[in-house]
Amino acid sequence: MLTLTLKELTTVPLEAEALCPDMLAGLSLEAIRALPVLLGKRSLRLDDFFSIEGEGGEDIEIRGDLVKVKWIGRGMTRGRIRVVGNAGMHLGAYMKGGSIEVTGNATDWVGGEMSGGSIHIAGNAGGQLGCAYRGSMSGMSGGTILVEGSAGIELGMRMKRGLIAVRGPVRDFAGLQMKGGTIVLMSGAELRTGAWMIRGTIISMKPLRLLPTFSHACDYNPMFLGVYSKHLAKLGFSIPHDVHDGTYRRYTGDAAVPGKGELLVWQPR
Repeated sequence: MLTLTLKELTTVPLEAEALCPDMLAGLSLEAIRALPVLLGKRSLRLDDFFSIEGEGGEDIEIRGDLVKVKWIGRGMTRGRIRVVGNAGMHLGAYMKGGSIEVTGNATDWVGGEMSGGSIHIAGNAGGQLGCAYRGSMSGMSGGTILVEGSAGIELGMRMKRGLIAVRGPVRDFAGLQMKGGTIVLMSGAELRTGAWMIRGTIISMKPLRLLPTFSHACDYNPMFLGVYSKHLAKLGFSIPHDVHDGTYRRYTGDAAVPGKGELLVWQPR
């Protein structure tokens, strides 16, 4: 395993696209230490900021408060990254495979436009998880993002496929312009959930303040949630689906688009 320890917290964001299994696998320690990173406009070496031990491979552990370190795991297709501490912006952006685990918090744009793999945040996350970057028509198109704490605005904006599950509360515009995939809100969300939603499913375990452009369709227990419940339970995010425990109130929208998305809000007995 390759271990990198941040020497000190930088005040200027550090762009470290080199922190990716695809780039580090097979390299010698000398080659890894010489990989370029950007501090503002200056191109420097990776070992200017990290103490590096072990050997190049697909299993990487990064230690320290990396809140200013951007683009960790960008475009990774394989391997594993474990961040012992906090992670900076664009964690797992354009990710296609492999796994990322963060023991602390993460900032904005986790899993931006990712198409595969999994990201697990033990703490809180910022805004724009699994989102489309500005000017892009599609966000997350596959993979899984799990957040044990809270999450910020525009969760899953323009996502097409994949799964996002958040245990804590989520801020405004969850599922903004959503085109597909599934969002699970264990503690609900604030305002404008599903705004301009075209397709996809948002499941909330708590009541939501819905936009008037969503219409109540029925109360039922979808059969597909039995499969989802088993899958989520393996990930540590169990949701109810037994008719004896309650039902899901289904809303459709957003009629302002118009869209064919669905919001499923749990109604316990």
